[in-house]
Amino acid sequence: MTGEIRREQQGNMSKGSLKLKPLESVFSVCKVEDFSMVSQEAVYCFTGKTKQENSLVCKTADIPPNTVEREDGWKGFFIEGALDFSLIGILAEISAVLADNGISIFAVSTYNTDYIFVKQENFQKALQTLEDAGFGK
Repeated sequence: MTGEIRREQQGNMSKGSLKLKPLESVFSVCKVEDFSMVSQEAVYCFTGKTKQENSLVCKTADIPPNTVEREDGWKGFFIEGALDFSLIGILAEISAVLADNGISIFAVSTYNTDYIFVKQENFQKALQTLEDAGFGK
């Protein structure tokens, strides 16, 4: 149990019952001047706004022209299905397993689920590492 993070299990939900679904596209994490040129029609468009910045995660093919900074080369996967808000520690356990294997993440949460992005060169290793740890089996 050393180094492992355990989450409370709600109902019959276990990490083995979580299905990790890969996204086919390559993504970019961007800082944009504003959201006026962001395609809200894009299949994947994650935006965040703070006092300091306007952030965007989108397919690299969908990067708007008013991008001021960007980090390319991200691949992602998500947890299939809607996650109940009472579930505890799913993202923490996934990130801990990947961190223990030297894989950094960029995570985005939506109302229904969590999206985890890793650098493209670590993508297959990340999926295999999570499968080996019991996710999605």
